[in-house]
Amino acid sequence: MAATSEPLRDLVRRHREPAVVQTVRSTAAAVVSYVIALQLSGEALPLTAPLTALLVVQVTLYSTLTTGIRRVNSVVAGVLIAIGFSALVGLSWWSLGLVILASLVIGRFVKVGEFVPEVAISAMLVLGVTQVTETGWDRVLETLIGAVVGLLFNVLFVPPVWVSDASAAITDLSGRMRGLLVHIAEELGEHTPVAQAAARLHEARRLDHDIVQVDAALRQAEDSLRLNPRVKEPVLSRVVLRTGLDALEICAVILRVSCRTLTDLAKTQPDGTIFPPAVTTGLQDLFGHLSDAIGAFTSLITTQMSVTGADAETRLSEELAQGRACRDRVAAMMLEDLRKDQRNWQLHGALLAEADRILDELDVEKRSERLIEELDRHARERLSSRKWLDDVKVRIRRSVGRNGD
Repeated sequence: MAATSEPLRDLVRRHREPAVVQTVRSTAAAVVSYVIALQLSGEALPLTAPLTALLVVQVTLYSTLTTGIRRVNSVVAGVLIAIGFSALVGLSWWSLGLVILASLVIGRFVKVGEFVPEVAISAMLVLGVTQVTETGWDRVLETLIGAVVGLLFNVLFVPPVWVSDASAAITDLSGRMRGLLVHIAEELGEHTPVAQAAARLHEARRLDHDIVQVDAALRQAEDSLRLNPRVKEPVLSRVVLRTGLDALEICAVILRVSCRTLTDLAKTQPDGTIFPPAVTTGLQDLFGHLSDAIGAFTSLITTQMSVTGADAETRLSEELAQGRACRDRVAAMMLEDLRKDQRNWQLHGALLAEADRILDELDVEKRSERLIEELDRHARERLSSRKWLDDVKVRIRRSVGRNGD
């Protein structure tokens, strides 16, 4: 009994999580739309209404307003096409082909975007029902009921903000990058076979796939911040996360290049370590500071508390300063060794340059400049949209004035 009730207790504890809130909202909207359709529609089972409500109640209010209209448009277009065909022909293989062809073509013209297949799906569902003319108009009514209920649910019960999910995805990406740096530092202290170095290179390349997933989570979070009354400064929150992910993405690319450099160096050292002991120790310290700097940078862009953010910024500044000092010491030791043996000096210099790029990308001042640039760009866009709206208002007033004269 205790084991059975544990999932229920876990669900109650997590009732405020976005996924749980979204599930409850979608279920409630579908049920309400079905009850309303039972009263207004002529069908015994008006399932099109809850289906439309499920489609319209999107994850965010912004996506609901941008995609809900297109979804309704696609369903209505498909129903109207089926009604038109049913007045001329019945259902056969060639009429079905014509319906699908017409639906896909007309879907392009009515600008339903990515919902073009739904035009054909709606048309086929209605065409296969008897008394299609009456059923078609009932489907239109049910679609409108589901759309209205879905829109009202997102207006009255504002969808959750998905910033925590995006922050968790960014933190997970940062953890993978830090883990790779730690592994590289540990392996520098022993002989590194080419196959082992190549495995780290493949691990770095897999970060690209992780970045794609994080970007999708961040886009969802950005949409949840738009038009959301729960968020006081939506633009600032969006810009902080977006610029932070951009910086981590660049660091991931640089890290992949560093792995490539180490792989090339491993090919030149069939025995022993890649670097002399002193240089190896210095590089291990350098990679450790890079890992800690990435962790502090991630905390800085994902934290929601000003005090915690200030602590993360202080820690980031300290790690960057120590990393630069460590980089200078390693550069001096490498230069001394290169005076004795100038082989592979290009690869040694490339490794230092790549560490410099990561330190520069995480720089606190550079991050502040990037934030200011993005905020200024958003401010200019808002001013431009307001100017366009003011111009429209002026034209309307002039037109009204002329008509009054």
